[in-house]
Amino acid sequence: MSLYIGIDSGTQSTKAVVLDLDQRRVVAEARAPHQLIAGLPAGHMEQHPQDWLKALDRVVAEVVAKVDAKRICGIGISGQQHGFVPLDENGAVIRPAKLWCDTSTTAECEWLTKKLGGVKAVIRKAGLPFLPGYTAPKILWLKRHEPANYKRLRHVLLPHDFLNFYLTGRYFMEHGDASGTALMDVRTRRWSKAVINAIDPRLADWLPPISSSDAIVGALRPEIAAKYGLATDVVVSAGGGDNMMGAIGTGNVKPGVVTASFGTSGTIYAYAEKPVVDGQGEIAAFCDSTGGWLPLLCTMNVTTVTEQTRALFGQEHADFAEAVESAPAGAGGLVLLPYLAGERTPNVPDGTGVLLGLNAKNFNAPHIARAAMEGVTMGMNYGLNRLAALGVRAKEIRVTGGGAKSPVWRQIMADVFGVPVVGMVEDEGAALGGAIQAAWALARQTNPRVKITKFTEGIVAVKESTRCRPDKKRTKLYQEFQRVQDELGENLRDVFKLQRRLAE
Repeated sequence: MSLYIGIDSGTQSTKAVVLDLDQRRVVAEARAPHQLIAGLPAGHMEQHPQDWLKALDRVVAEVVAKVDAKRICGIGISGQQHGFVPLDENGAVIRPAKLWCDTSTTAECEWLTKKLGGVKAVIRKAGLPFLPGYTAPKILWLKRHEPANYKRLRHVLLPHDFLNFYLTGRYFMEHGDASGTALMDVRTRRWSKAVINAIDPRLADWLPPISSSDAIVGALRPEIAAKYGLATDVVVSAGGGDNMMGAIGTGNVKPGVVTASFGTSGTIYAYAEKPVVDGQGEIAAFCDSTGGWLPLLCTMNVTTVTEQTRALFGQEHADFAEAVESAPAGAGGLVLLPYLAGERTPNVPDGTGVLLGLNAKNFNAPHIARAAMEGVTMGMNYGLNRLAALGVRAKEIRVTGGGAKSPVWRQIMADVFGVPVVGMVEDEGAALGGAIQAAWALARQTNPRVKITKFTEGIVAVKESTRCRPDKKRTKLYQEFQRVQDELGENLRDVFKLQRRLAE
């Protein structure tokens, strides 16, 4: 008779699902949008954490109204990774949160890297390099650029931890999301003294203790329980970053499963029983939120690119898909380097978009639309190839996110990746993962040996009607285009830096 609420607080919206553990299916859903703060300088991407709370209140109220509230036992929260939520001694938000897609901290990354002895030394000490998206350089940015706000800092939380704090009143952080801060040694799952001391030794007191991902944060605060119409013994599980929860929600909790998320950003990740540390620092050596590890690649430009292209030509989604399908594989020789917001994998924060190969025959909407869809998919494949070089090879890829809903895009994915791709029955994988983790964490309180696979099996399912298999001829063609895109991104890095200086 148990229901569990899963929440996914993302960049564009907050989603909620209710999982009926007896029926092994989602029985209610809700969504509420929120916005980025407009008018900020280039590279600055921020949101008001209070907007997340409003969206959380709204979606929980909506799903609770659709079910028997008395049956709800737990809540699990997924949140966008890396965001820096600075709180004062009273737990009040000091300033807007800097997000995963904020690239204003390039100088701080360079300073920290130099301070710790170079990229290889950083990877030895923390398991991953400093990238602009990570939390550590954001904290240093606050110290260097807003000293008055930094002086008030007493608590550092990530977005999903902030929502947990709102629900329970507890400062808490678990291994999965903490591994994306660049403040933690991902091998030992402990805060890195070297990194913390490089920023500020006092930071050690401002970070919560790191807990295991099967932990319970606490029960709902009485006033929150009353607001939602829930019992005060409803528990809040550790939760995790959106990729960690997406892994749970797609059954990516044992070796052999690879997940790709085609949303605002793009991620591909796989479960590992041991740390997978990339000496080049291109694959993130994250921990997962079940006790394992989650080697992951992330690109910053996916549906933002296809949506801007669609808007450029004034097309509805169906018309855009038809245009893509009408153009040949390879878009008549067009290659799009999709770095509209810089890029993270490969690490090119100064990058911009480049459309190469225009001629009289392909200078039209269908060819450019296809080049956009192919370009962001090859951007993802860059990281997939790096994963393969580290020994993580895909035999099938489970796809989620907005891009996964497009049949023509799924076929392009299969052809570019060279392996079958398949969608999920429940596409809100991160929210579903939050609900599953809550059920697992509560069960572990009485049976510490129960595995999360007991909860993913029978709940997580692929949608066979969406399966696409690669065409060998097109796969070979895309391998050639992949080399062009990779070389283009590598050879233009000095040009990108020059462009950025000229634009300032």
